[in-house]
Amino acid sequence: MAEPEFIDLDKPNAARVYDYYLGGSHNFAVDRQMAEEAIAMWPELPLIMQANRAFLRRAVQYCVKRGVRQFLDLGSGIPTVDNVHEVAQREAPGARVVYVDTDPVAVAYSKNLLVGNPDADIVRADLRDPDQVLGAPEVAELLDLAQPVALMMVAVLHFIGDEDQPGRIIARYRDALAPGSFLVISHATAEGRPDVAGSHADLYRRRTTTPLTMRPKAQILAFFEGFELVDPGLVHLPLWRPASADDVGAHPERFTGLAGVGRRP
Repeated sequence: MAEPEFIDLDKPNAARVYDYYLGGSHNFAVDRQMAEEAIAMWPELPLIMQANRAFLRRAVQYCVKRGVRQFLDLGSGIPTVDNVHEVAQREAPGARVVYVDTDPVAVAYSKNLLVGNPDADIVRADLRDPDQVLGAPEVAELLDLAQPVALMMVAVLHFIGDEDQPGRIIARYRDALAPGSFLVISHATAEGRPDVAGSHADLYRRRTTTPLTMRPKAQILAFFEGFELVDPGLVHLPLWRPASADDVGAHPERFTGLAGVGRRP
């Protein structure tokens, strides 16, 4: 079993905190302490994270149904239930998936999960360096960039600050993708819960090495430049092609994440 490299246990890690929100076990006391502090401030957080995971599942299924058999999952995090490769390969056996993350815990657990799966691998790299990611041997081995790829950026862009120019980063990936590729984004926003979103972002700023940048809808829409948004556009998490009315709930705007999928023409 692969073991993670040195882990800084003095600061919570966003991937491990997210794992805790989802009910996972790949987290440490420092992560759980911060997560509980955040939940005390905002009790709906676990439900929001579950809605985000459900969006990822629906988006992968959507891409598979439109013929995509390759997935590049940036900032993939710690494996939990219904990872991209599990959803994609259940729908289309042989679908190929490359995960990308910088966190040693996420990489170690992903490698263990993927043992014996020749169609999925993980790269330890920083998504802010598209050349490093796209040039990784794992990408060259599993993905044919001349064919459509689903580029997954689920719950990760809000950890990329404006100073890193996320739009420029996305454009570099976009330019490497073939026509017919898809861009899948979910992103934190204060719209819907401005009363608690600011204090939540402040908690990440104070406690972690990955500050949270919540963005308004117009700014997130701009990330889809060069892609054609598919229906229903950029909407709150439960509203993106829900499987049933029960998935939406009475107040979907309280799920303070926006989700959308764009197709490269």
